[in-house]
Amino acid sequence: MASTLVRTVLVTGPGGAGRTTAAAASALASARRGQRVLLLTTGRPGPLDTVLGHTLPPPAAATRAPERGPAPHAPAAAPWTAPVPAAPGLWAARVEGDEHLREHLLALQERGGPVLDLLGAAPLHPDELAVLPGAGRLAVLRALRAVRDLPAAAPGSASAPASAAEHPAEHPAAEDGLPDAWDLVVVDLPPAQETLAVLALPEQLSWYLDRLLPPSRQAARALRPVLAQLAGVPMPAPWLYGAADRARAELAAAREVLGAPTTTLRLVAEPGPAAVDALRRLRPGLALHGHRVDAVIAGKVLPTGSADPWLAALSGEQQTALKALDEEWADPDTGTALYELPHLGREPRGPEDLAVLADALAHRPGPPEHLPGAPAAPGCGTPGPGAPNGAVPGPGAPAWTVEDRRAEEGVLVWRIPLAGAERGDLELVRRGDELMVAAGPFRRIVPLPSALRRCTVSGAGLSDGELRVRFVPEPGLWPRTP
Repeated sequence: MASTLVRTVLVTGPGGAGRTTAAAASALASARRGQRVLLLTTGRPGPLDTVLGHTLPPPAAATRAPERGPAPHAPAAAPWTAPVPAAPGLWAARVEGDEHLREHLLALQERGGPVLDLLGAAPLHPDELAVLPGAGRLAVLRALRAVRDLPAAAPGSASAPASAAEHPAEHPAAEDGLPDAWDLVVVDLPPAQETLAVLALPEQLSWYLDRLLPPSRQAARALRPVLAQLAGVPMPAPWLYGAADRARAELAAAREVLGAPTTTLRLVAEPGPAAVDALRRLRPGLALHGHRVDAVIAGKVLPTGSADPWLAALSGEQQTALKALDEEWADPDTGTALYELPHLGREPRGPEDLAVLADALAHRPGPPEHLPGAPAAPGCGTPGPGAPNGAVPGPGAPAWTVEDRRAEEGVLVWRIPLAGAERGDLELVRRGDELMVAAGPFRRIVPLPSALRRCTVSGAGLSDGELRVRFVPEPGLWPRTP
C-alpha cells in the first residue's frame, strides 16, 4: 500500500458534454507542468484514442500482476490495460473489468464448491460466464481501489514545466519505462448521475455487508461445527466470512481514495440552460456525500462577436450560461474555478488539437493551486468533532458539525450542508443509531455522533443550503449536572 495517496481527479458531467476530451486536456496540462500523469478512461474504445492520437491496448490485454511483484503502474490485479505514453509525462490506459470480474466469479465459485454440491448445482465453465449489465460500476470501484496502491511522488518532486516539443522530464523510471511514482491520476468517469451512484457504492456495500454478515458474529467460528451438529443444518462456511473480510478490505480501500484530501471531482458541461440545470441538480448529491468540486470545465465555447446572427445568438446563450455557472460554482475560498475550452470548429482529433485545449486550461489567470490537476490544499476537508465517519470525504467540503444549544433551547443541532437541496425533496428517517438522509434521488445512511445517540429527533429545517436537525437529550441517558 502506498504511504501517501496519489493526487486523484475524477472527471464527470452530463452525457455528451465532452468529458473524455476535458479529462485528456486536464491531464496534458498537468504533464506540461512537469507532473507524471496517469490518465484512466472507463469509456468504450475509440473516443480517447482519437483525442490522444494513440491507440490504447484492447481490453483483452488487461494488466496482470507480474510474478516479480506489482509494477508501479499496476498494483496486484489492477483492472486497466498497460499504460501507453501519450505525451511527455503523460500515460494513458483503459479500465477493463470484464476479465477481472470473471476471475473473481470463478474464484468465488471454487470457494463455494461444497455449497453448490449440496444444492446439486453444476459449476459454470469460464466460457459460460456472461458479464451482466452494471459490471462497469464494479470495474470503476476496482480501479479506485488500485489507485490507492499506486506509488505517489513526494511533494514538490515534479520537474519544471516543459513544452511539448521538449524531451520528457527526467524522473526515475521502472524497468518498463514508466515512472517509479505518480504525481497525478485523472480518471474519465461515466455521466454524472451514474458516477455519483458509483462513488456511493463503497459505503453502501459496506453497510450491507455489516448487516448481512456482522463482524461480531465471526467470534463464534470455533463453535460452528458444534452448532451445525446440534441444529442439523450446515452453518455458513468459513470461506463466506473470509470473502466478506476481503470485500470489506477492498471497499475500505476505495473509500480511502474517495475520502482523501487529495481527491476531487471535476465537472464538465457544454454551456447552455440545460447544462446549468443539470449541474444544479447534482449539487445535493455532491453535498450529501461530501464530494468537493475543484473545477467546472465548460466545453465547446464559441467565440463572441460573430457577424452571423445565428452564431451570435448561440454565443450569447453560452455567455449567459457561463455567467450562471461562475456565480453558482466558482469559489475562491475552496479553489473551485470555472474554465473554458474553446470550440475548435470540429471534434478534437490528435495531439495538436489536444494541445490547444490544454493551453486553454493552463493559461487561465489565477494562482497555480487553482489550476486543474494542481495538488489540493493541505488541511482541507477535516471533519468537525460531530462529523460521522466518512461524512466529509472531499477536501474543502463543509463538515457536519453538532451545535450545542442545550443552555439556550435545550437541544443539540446537527448541521448538515446540503447546497442546492429543495425542501420538498428532503426525507429524514432515524433507525436506531443511524439517520437516513434523502435529497431527491440521492440518499445516504450515516451513523449518528455518539452524543446524538442519546437524543430523540424533535424537528428539522432547511435554511441557506444547510439542513439543521434538532435533537432533544433523553433525560435518563444524560448525566445530571449540579
